[in-house]
Amino acid sequence: MAAGAAPFDATARRWAVLERARAHPIRLAALAALALAATLVLGVGLGSVAIAPVDVLGILGRRLLGLPIVATWPPSAETIVIDLRLPRVLTAVLVGGGLAVAGATFQGLLRNPLADPYVLGTASGAALGAAIAVAIPIRVAILEFGLVQVLAFVGALGAIWLVYRLSRSGPLGPLTGLLLTGYAVGSLLAAGLSMAMYLSGSSLRQIFSYLLGGLDGSSWIRLAGTALPIVLGSAAILLRARSLNALLLGEETATHLGIDVGRERAVLLGLASLVTAAAVSVSGLIGFVGLVVPHLVRLVTGPSARRVLPLSAIGGAILLVVADAVARILGEIPVGVVTAVIGAPFFLVILRRARTGYEL
Repeated sequence: MAAGAAPFDATARRWAVLERARAHPIRLAALAALALAATLVLGVGLGSVAIAPVDVLGILGRRLLGLPIVATWPPSAETIVIDLRLPRVLTAVLVGGGLAVAGATFQGLLRNPLADPYVLGTASGAALGAAIAVAIPIRVAILEFGLVQVLAFVGALGAIWLVYRLSRSGPLGPLTGLLLTGYAVGSLLAAGLSMAMYLSGSSLRQIFSYLLGGLDGSSWIRLAGTALPIVLGSAAILLRARSLNALLLGEETATHLGIDVGRERAVLLGLASLVTAAAVSVSGLIGFVGLVVPHLVRLVTGPSARRVLPLSAIGGAILLVVADAVARILGEIPVGVVTAVIGAPFFLVILRRARTGYEL
């Protein structure tokens, strides 16, 4: 009896912790924000040239806030922090937060816990656009955005537009039609990507670099250009949290609650796709962030989109900042490889808990 009671007691303790977290969402959000701030400082300090957290805070306070702090660090440290690492870390915050918000939105829209930001073909569209840009013998850049970033953004949005248009004309239900059409269009675009890679010749390495994801090309100008669609798109999704909650209950229930299901689904789908396209255009394809983070947040906070969306944004930002720091320490390996190594085992743990009835 005692041996059988131990797993039960452990599960009861876990549920008690989760219930306390759900009862204090503001406290949970404050803790998450503090964790993000600490991760930012550590992310800026870590690298081939390590900079102490105290010096990072001093440099940021002196340069960004204008505080009268006496410089106890060499000038090279200030250049590394302000010109190199800070825009990269802030780009990781934007991309990680945007992918997590988009993933939570797609999971709610499709009522599918395995959905991620790439489920409807955005990854294949972005990758094909980037591969075409690499193959084109023209090199132009406007505000540090080249053809790769522009065509990746256009390809991602074009893929989701095509999926949406084709799914509306089919005989299947809206959700089933979206998923199946997304799979078909994604497969077609992946075939085009394979052909582009086959014909790319010496440019194959550049295409693979995009497919594996990375933040080594980050700069203040790219950060500013990427921030606008990601921040505005994520904020607009958060303002529609009530609609997303209603859609989680099913189309009929949402209609009874006064939600225009068709319009809200189209708007949320467009906003999540915009955020995803902006993120992948600057970082390449970084997986698992939009899949794992919403799962974890939903496990802790429950299904309410008003809690899941902002906490997913913070969690995604933390995960990608940590992954990028690890990638830099290991010699600039692709960030997508690090997120896969971190995310895949974690996702397997989530699935195991789902089988034991612990998942929500």
